Amino acid sequence: MTFEPHRQELDPPEKIHPEDESAAPPEQEVQKRAEFPDVQKEIVDLIVRCGGSPDTFDTTLVRELITTALKLIPDGRDTGELKLMTAAMKELRYAYRVFGAYPEPHKVTIFGSARTPEDHPDYLAAVEFSRLMAQAGWMSITGAGDGIMKAGHEGPGREASFGVAIRLPFETTANEVIIDDEKLIHFKYFFTRKLIFLSQAEAVVCFPGGFGTMDEAFETLTLVQTGKASMIPIVMVEGDGPTAGYWDGFRRFIEDELLSRGWVSPEDPGLFYITRSPEDAAAHVLQFYKNYHSSRYVRDDLVIRIKHRLTDDAVEILNNEFSELVKSGRIHQRGPYSVEKDHLDLPRLAFTHTRRHFGLIRRLIDRINELPTVE
Repeated sequence: MTFEPHRQELDPPEKIHPEDESAAPPEQEVQKRAEFPDVQKEIVDLIVRCGGSPDTFDTTLVRELITTALKLIPDGRDTGELKLMTAAMKELRYAYRVFGAYPEPHKVTIFGSARTPEDHPDYLAAVEFSRLMAQAGWMSITGAGDGIMKAGHEGPGREASFGVAIRLPFETTANEVIIDDEKLIHFKYFFTRKLIFLSQAEAVVCFPGGFGTMDEAFETLTLVQTGKASMIPIVMVEGDGPTAGYWDGFRRFIEDELLSRGWVSPEDPGLFYITRSPEDAAAHVLQFYKNYHSSRYVRDDLVIRIKHRLTDDAVEILNNEFSELVKSGRIHQRGPYSVEKDHLDLPRLAFTHTRRHFGLIRRLIDRINELPTVE
């Protein structure tokens, strides 16, 4: 079926005669596009001039970043959209640079209310928890405000603290512990700030708070539950005072309103741990890394790096208890895959994962930490 336009020329010519265009200005060249081979070569040349190495995967990634930016020109994005994307990229780049200066220490992100008074049991528990983590060699990340955020800096002190602040009209300064420190980063956007909170932490610990704390707690749980973030310990802590019970209410809501309706899986409440003891909270985080080190995917294989090899009997126990996680084959102990570039000295547990039931992955890690290792 041929489409006929609504508007037609009133007196169309019967024939088209060639015109003499010798006096006309030259036609404009076809607009260059970012994906054209000659433009791509210029981009790579620029990357090399700025210190990059040719023919590396990192250079490929930077080239794709620049290409994507250049494509915004013919896309015709408006100024507001360009400002958002530019500011977000600049914020992330700067934040990664700051954290990149401290690659070795483990880091714990601490969420909680900015309104918690300094004599409140929750505040005192946050000070003690962060102090204990600093004694174990960890650094603390908080939102740099007052309340629980200040408590999370007070425990470890300025030297072992990061501040990830948000620019708000009613909160314009950081707390007195972290203010003017080189590890204090100011963000315009919540989404870039939350990305840094989670991407830089090996554990997340939540103290009672309001909408912001709930947002951060549920986003952390969602990312871990769906496999979009690495498995980490998620601990809910509060002071053991007369107003305690905040996280008990949280647990009841999860069980009565979500689990009972089938909105979460039976294993999902196991993704978080509730305690009223800062000592117990610190011990729980440290236990998670007793033998477990880290994990990644190689295609569909989940690769779990561990600090010490398990005994053959221990691996057999894992196969018996966690077969539901295995799509095909078995859980086996091995060395690094050929595509892996880091932590090559560590043994691995690997299996083809169903990409489901991440709450069971948390149980698997707990079991790995409990089972005997080869001396």
